[in-house]
Parts: sequence; structure tokens; C-alpha cells
Amino acid sequence: MKIITPSFYKEFKCIAGDCPDSCCQGWEVDADSDSLSYYAALDSKLEIKKKIDSVLSKDEFGNSIFTLAAKKRCPFLNDENLCDMHIALGEEHTPKTCRNFPRFFNNYGGVTEIGISFSCPVAAETMYNLDKLDFLEKVNSEPPCINDIDPQQYLFMKSKREELYRIIQNRSLHIKERLLRVIDFCSDIIDEKIIDTVDFFSVFNNPELINPEWNELVEASCYRSIEDTVANENIALYFLYKYFLTSAIDKTVTPEIAIKMAVVGVLINTYMDGGYWGIHLWSKETEHSQYNMDRFKRLLQHADCLSFENLKNLIMQ
Repeated sequence: MKIITPSFYKEFKCIAGDCPDSCCQGWEVDADSDSLSYYAALDSKLEIKKKIDSVLSKDEFGNSIFTLAAKKRCPFLNDENLCDMHIALGEEHTPKTCRNFPRFFNNYGGVTEIGISFSCPVAAETMYNLDKLDFLEKVNSEPPCINDIDPQQYLFMKSKREELYRIIQNRSLHIKERLLRVIDFCSDIIDEKIIDTVDFFSVFNNPELINPEWNELVEASCYRSIEDTVANENIALYFLYKYFLTSAIDKTVTPEIAIKMAVVGVLINTYMDGGYWGIHLWSKETEHSQYNMDRFKRLLQHADCLSFENLKNLIMQ
């Protein structure tokens, strides 16, 4: 199995209770089947077992979740912003979601691409200030995953993405010109069906609000000229890395949606003027909410304000 990661991946470390935000607040946490089996076998006299049983419930989709406490805090998050389940049982017995966060995994058969989401403020600050976002490859002894991915289509799209990387990282050009070239480069795979008329900033008024600070940032946003910064380059690259190839495994994310995400990510950084914190809040609000992400992907396909023509106009302001 080939493993691909960002170059800073090994150096990333959670800062736990010192974090300026909390991944244990605002989101419901799914309890995966393996974790549930382990919890069921715990001694019923253990305090952590009693706590787990008292907060387990089902969401509207029938998934096992932990009921949030006041202020949308995870019921295991203590006053020091540390996890009582982690302390009592060890990290290996926390839910899979908690163990993996903020990492994401895209499996393409013989290749697994791993990244770290902007939703973690430490990761967001790292990527925002990184001089250059590169990716490393290594091979381990694990066998390829069984899949129905078309290998020729995968290799074609992978070569396309490599070319997009080169465009985005071509610092002889202003980032505006690079974004325009990314759009034009992929004109052969663009298939827009514009049916929604919405204001650009209303795109970010999500139906599920996780942190009220996000609404404040959106309300204070305004149109600005895109600056030629490494942060904008890294933001665009993040979205291409995470989403461009996922059409091979997720039909709700087409290559043109991934390209639009790269452009919109730069516009978020420009218009919201929140530095790494702004892109962190966007990611936490959108990438980690099924409701918000489904809406965002639909608007990327169908909203007139997110058409390639309009995005080009916004880039050139």
C-alpha cells in the first residue's frame, strides 16, 4: 500500500487542553461498532461505564451517538478540556472519530491519501504559515483495499491534479492568475447546471451553526482584492489534494466542485479577513457538518454566484 501525506504530517501533534478551540464541542460524536462492543463488555461497576451508558443515544439516522452536554460540549469533556474517556480507558478505546480527528483518509485501492483538516486550529495555523505545502510518499506492507475504482480514470485524474499543483505553486505568477489558469485548465470537465440565484455571502449562512463566531465573521465580511500570499496558495492546494480525486470514490464531489472549492477557499480567506482562524472556522462549520457540506456542494454545482464565470470576476477584483 502506498501512503501519501502532507510533509508536516509527522510533526503534527494535538495540544489537548491548550487548544484555542475544542474538537469536543459543537459536534455529535458517533460511536462506532467496535467501540460499542468494547464499552458493552466493561465492568458495570466502573464509573466510566455508567457514564457511557447514560449518554448513549440514537440520532435521526439511527446512528449511535453520545448526547451532548450543556453548550454542545461532549459529555466526556471535563473542566480542563480533557477527555475523561481517554483518561479512564486510553486513547485506543475512544471512538474512531475521536482517534482519527483531524485526519482524513481517502482510499484509492493501492493508494491511501491522508491529510489533516483545517478544522483543527493547530493544523490550520501550520498550513496557513507553511512556506510550501508538499506531499510525501511511502510504501508499507498492507495489501490494497478492494474497490471498484476505474484505474484508467484514476490515473488520468491524478495526472490532471499534478498539473494543477504545478499551476498553483508557480510563484512567478500572481495567485489571481494561477486561480484563473486552474479554472481554464479544467474547462474540458466543466458541466455546470445553474439553477439557484443566491447572494455570494449567503452561501456561508449555514443551516447548522456550530460556533456563533462564524456568523460574526460572515456578517463582517466584504469584497476585497486577493493578495498574492503563500497562505492562499496552500489553501487552494489543500482543497485540490483533499477533493479533486474523490470523484473516484464519492460521486457527490466532482472535479469541478473541487476546483471551485479551491477558489472559494481563497475567497473565504480574503473576504472573511480572519487569518488562519477564519479558514479554521469555515472548515469546522462546513466540512464536519453533513447538512452544511451537502448544501455547500449543491450550491457549488447550481448557484449562479459560484459559477466559473462569476468566480473569475471575483478573482479579478
